[in-house]
Amino acid sequence: MHMADALLSPAVGGAMWTVTAGLAAYSAKKVQKNLDEKKVPLMGVLGAFIFAAQMINFTIPATGSSGHLGGGMILAILLGPWAAFLTIASVLTVQALFFADGGLLALGCNVFNLGFFPCFIAYPFIYRQIVGTDPSQRRLFFAITTASVVGLQLGAFSVVLETFFSGLSELPFTAFLLLMQPIHLAIGFVEGLITTAVILFIWRERPEIIRVEPLGKLAIKPILVSLLAITLVTAGIFSSFASSDPDGLEWSISAITGQEELENSTGLHNILAEIQKKTSFFPDYTLASSAATAEAESPGKKSASWPTVDNGTSAAGIAGSVLTLLLVGLIGKGLQLTAKH
Repeated sequence: MHMADALLSPAVGGAMWTVTAGLAAYSAKKVQKNLDEKKVPLMGVLGAFIFAAQMINFTIPATGSSGHLGGGMILAILLGPWAAFLTIASVLTVQALFFADGGLLALGCNVFNLGFFPCFIAYPFIYRQIVGTDPSQRRLFFAITTASVVGLQLGAFSVVLETFFSGLSELPFTAFLLLMQPIHLAIGFVEGLITTAVILFIWRERPEIIRVEPLGKLAIKPILVSLLAITLVTAGIFSSFASSDPDGLEWSISAITGQEELENSTGLHNILAEIQKKTSFFPDYTLASSAATAEAESPGKKSASWPTVDNGTSAAGIAGSVLTLLLVGLIGKGLQLTAKH
């Protein structure tokens, strides 16, 4: 559900950048005020894991569409909403800058859609209310699945609204809405299952993390090592087995217009596209040279082969995971240092 710049007017894109920057600044203050130093390395490793996991699109049967993990609920449950928002913002920033996944103008929208709703709506008002203070496996499953579905539904609806108010595309509001919501209902359910599996794994190993307790002297190194290992395997191996079907947003656009992506329509769009070309050393999660060759052979089309076993994809996954780990780690350390002064 990474929006491209072509869907957004500069006014809407700029407004959402402002809103998202404000949320990030407020989140940083909240994290700084209530900093749990043990969660700084956890932020970095989880950010890397979410980056890797988002590379794997899973097919939605009988639709010709696919989806991928958003990750906001996993982060909110394990880190709390404020640190989670900063982490998902870091993941999406790395994706946009270095992998051309989501537009630069659309970055504010993408962070808001994939971060605000799971972290600040679904987590506190649905997940926390259902799971209570004494989590059980049954409660966790129901809470996570419900919150994941609601969070993604709100994010998908926000995409439709942002596109509609931009007024650049010829996507009819009603038709776009009636495609986006059902497909993301299915994606949200699968995301709920994946999120439940991750949370139950950590709950069995370190239940204190799930209960949002201060970690104190709790040894979290085994969790960090396990998550890092899973991240590297996911990014380096499993990413090659991602579905080649268009994701829910691309599928919805294609069903109306016949093409998965729309053309940029303003000078600002073209300027930002040129900047993104220069910063993206792994466009579409492959080597830049491979991406250029594929574009020359089939302009505007993604490879339909599966699995897309490619050294470039593996390298992109590992590089992106490391970059995300470093960025989130720097943010966490920066907040940690400024909190002491």
